[in-house]
Amino acid sequence: MNSTAELLDRVIADLDTVLSDDALAGLSDADRVTVLQGAGAVFRRAEAVIVETIATGDAADFPHSAGCRGLNELLQRTVSVDVRGASRVDRVVDLVRRPVSLAGERMPARWSEMRLALLDGVVGVAGFLAATGPIEKVWDRLTVDQRLAADVALAGCARGHGVVVDAVDEGLEADEPGPAPTPQDLKALAEDLASMFDPDGEEPKDEDSRRRRGITIGRLTHGVHAIRGYLTPEVAAQLQLILDAILNPKSDGPPMPGVHFAPSEGADADADADAGADTDAGPDVEDGDPFNSDPRCVLDDRSASQKRHDALAMVFAIAARHNDMPTLGGSAPVLVVNVDAKDLVGGMGGMGGKGGMGGAGGNGGWATIPGSGAHVPVSVAAQVACAGTIQRVLVDAGRIIGITTTDRVFTVHQRRAIIARDKECLIPGCHVPASWCEIHHVVEHARGGPTHTDNGVPLCWWHHRSLGTSGWEIRMDDGVPQVRGPRWWDPDERWRTPRLSVLRNVHVRAAPMRV
Repeated sequence: MNSTAELLDRVIADLDTVLSDDALAGLSDADRVTVLQGAGAVFRRAEAVIVETIATGDAADFPHSAGCRGLNELLQRTVSVDVRGASRVDRVVDLVRRPVSLAGERMPARWSEMRLALLDGVVGVAGFLAATGPIEKVWDRLTVDQRLAADVALAGCARGHGVVVDAVDEGLEADEPGPAPTPQDLKALAEDLASMFDPDGEEPKDEDSRRRRGITIGRLTHGVHAIRGYLTPEVAAQLQLILDAILNPKSDGPPMPGVHFAPSEGADADADADAGADTDAGPDVEDGDPFNSDPRCVLDDRSASQKRHDALAMVFAIAARHNDMPTLGGSAPVLVVNVDAKDLVGGMGGMGGKGGMGGAGGNGGWATIPGSGAHVPVSVAAQVACAGTIQRVLVDAGRIIGITTTDRVFTVHQRRAIIARDKECLIPGCHVPASWCEIHHVVEHARGGPTHTDNGVPLCWWHHRSLGTSGWEIRMDDGVPQVRGPRWWDPDERWRTPRLSVLRNVHVRAAPMRV
């Protein structure tokens, strides 16, 4: 009789024959499906051989006898799998291992029926773990009969039998064999069984959630930092509500379609008037202006995760300037960006394109974010400095010889006035409330633009960051902001005043005094 190793050598030789001479290249599609089914059966039996070989050996002595520290290392070296693959095999081994009694007899495995299904090649390692995982989570709260019923049901499902659970005590009924289930199918059945056997589930453990909570900011990789961690339920719910409020701010914004426009003074005023864009002319006249009546959505190609990132950036900016925020080193915890004066001037000079910053003229140099160590284009530094303060430090041969500060932060009173005037982000179609926005210098401070309400407009984080490349332009006309969009949005590329920014005469009737 041939040894086990010789039998496996014959299998390997047969597989080599299948792989030789491009035998697989000439198969039809139907033959390929048949080959895949056969290869899957071989693959599952090979996994069963690996699991059973380890499960029938001594758990501690066997790896050591092979010169390995443990089973995981042994599997990595002999089967050529990674740490994760070895751990998956190790978990299956623990579930199918048959302990030896004092009399020297093999006792039943924890999952006897599923073990037989594994040996028969109807389920592999992935399917075994998918089927047993949900039951293992509630194992300690199940009775012996419930555990056996789950084992029989899942093994029957793996063999292609549909099962019907009439009651916990009555067991299972099997019908005719059908198509083999996927690991997801086995997991779904196991979850149904777990919920049926343990309907109340495990009591929530607040102590566990509080112990596991935490946030980790990863190292800089490919220009971004990974955030990993766990939030307690109430913190996660609060964060979700904040993100929902920012990403869906229409409830607090104007009625749809959103931003409306009024005729501007100057060369375009007559053309707008001819188009019927008079804000006081009523809805019939308003329909003549497609920018007032067309409920188009402004192009926004950001993914959902990118929108959540930008919303979180707004949250951080609001929190940093809040009065209740603790100070750090005697100052508010605001973002600091270091940039060489020559790069800053060069970068500003290269930002003369559309939008006033970050144009196609190059980044003009690099800036550094101390808390991250990242090198970013100087246009990013310009955006940060647009709503912040520039502090110039003169260094000569490593010695600081001078410090000057240029105050370019809009005061609280200025912010309130700009918010009252513009109501929301100035870019049409963006309904982020102005109170959540950054205040942008229309004429850059480095070019002599004053920190004044006549030179400030609200922009959300995303539109502020992308202003130089998005095609939008902003200017001020006697203290009133005007917007000109890209050609795809407005083929005429006219300067238009957002209707929300137009002041209206408000008549207030005094309420009678009560004596």
